[in-house]
Amino acid sequence: MSTDLWNIVDVEATCWKGPPPPGTANEIIEVGLTVVDAASGERRGRHGVLVRPRRSEVSPFCTELTGITPEMAAGGLGFAEACRWLADEHGAAERPWASWGDYDRRQFERQCAMTGVGYPFGVRHVNAKKVFAEVHGMRKRAPGMARALEVAGLPLEGRHHRGEDDAWNIGALVAYLVARDAWPDAAVVVDRAPTT
Repeated sequence: MSTDLWNIVDVEATCWKGPPPPGTANEIIEVGLTVVDAASGERRGRHGVLVRPRRSEVSPFCTELTGITPEMAAGGLGFAEACRWLADEHGAAERPWASWGDYDRRQFERQCAMTGVGYPFGVRHVNAKKVFAEVHGMRKRAPGMARALEVAGLPLEGRHHRGEDDAWNIGALVAYLVARDAWPDAAVVVDRAPTT
């Protein structure tokens, strides 16, 4: 599998205005994925799946933020199926991947540990937010994705806080970094091993 192809991943998870209700935990309810060719800077694919939560519910706050209703999430894949989708359809274990910040990687690690599901990714992960911040001298205040798009002069496409749309927009930021020769070479990227 070509190391020029990167999986750009964004997840949405159950959330509340305050802390999770007793006995619940944040769970992934959507996985968005865009494939970016780091050789050309081209976005090649846009994908997304809804994921059914087992230990929490989609709150009204979460629906307002993401547009994902409890009914939509209930019709999604199970978490193990979503991880298989990443592995089988998108070569997640072999392909390098990136997310905006480290939340997405940590959420997968936590949820895999909590459910006993195998971690679907390899160890080559890049925090695209950190790379963007370094390129723009913003180390103390790394921008959110929407702000980074403004800085880069790129439009926000789709709905912010929908995994598929956010992955597509992060893919545009990765392409922007590729065009500036600021994106790391996958061959030398080694992140820490997952904690699961």
